[in-house]
Amino acid sequence: MRRSIPSPDISVWEIGPLTIHMYALCIITGIAVAIWLGNKRFITYGANTHSVVFEVAIYCVPAGIIGGRIYHVITSPDAYFGSNGTPLDAFKIWNGGLGIWGAISLGAVVAWIRYRQLAKKNDLPSFGIFLDALAPGILLAQGIGRFGNWFNIELFGRPLDTPWALEVPQSFRPNGFREFETFHPTFLYEALWCLFLALLILWIGTKAQPGQIFAIYILGYCIGRFFIESLRIDDAHLLAGMRINEWVSIVIGGLALGAYLRLSKTSGRL
Repeated sequence: MRRSIPSPDISVWEIGPLTIHMYALCIITGIAVAIWLGNKRFITYGANTHSVVFEVAIYCVPAGIIGGRIYHVITSPDAYFGSNGTPLDAFKIWNGGLGIWGAISLGAVVAWIRYRQLAKKNDLPSFGIFLDALAPGILLAQGIGRFGNWFNIELFGRPLDTPWALEVPQSFRPNGFREFETFHPTFLYEALWCLFLALLILWIGTKAQPGQIFAIYILGYCIGRFFIESLRIDDAHLLAGMRINEWVSIVIGGLALGAYLRLSKTSGRL
């Protein structure tokens, strides 16, 4: 039998009365890595305090999770409000379902508000530099978080017959794909793409205008997400034959490219 990537046998750990969801553990691990790396980079950018990243994270991380969940529910309403949906399931974040665009949007707004408050009390670099410092850590967090989808056996791609294909138990296969055993491991594709982008940004270093590194992160992620999204077979709303998240990747990627070009012609201060 050809080798392939197995699906996990468990998605939760039961330790006495404590239940640990692997999806949540992956998200928490990713957040911790992002804060640690973001803090180290922010100091190299000239921050005169070691606590800013953590103080901002206290506010923007919950906001990001809320924003990500809101985006997911809005773009997948049938799962919660359809004929077979359960509205209360919208609150069960541990079952998976965080839209990155909602997480980044609301998280960035709250981060901007909190950063401005801290900047009034401390001599801090521009908010663009702050975002640049966080960019590779956020990418690593996204990559680690994707392994939560692996534990939940969700968001895999079309059928695939290769050594790196993902084995999916029949009960997790969507209608129309019951006879197939292995599928594209889109969680792994995205994790590797995020790792590549993080390493690229770390290699670039500070050789850019403030805010441009973050724009590169958004643009690069959009490019990868567009192609990875096209492989997925989970239910999604379509617009002109493409999944909503493909269109969002095009729009957000275009805005990120425009921001990068604009910042290259200005002082880049955000």
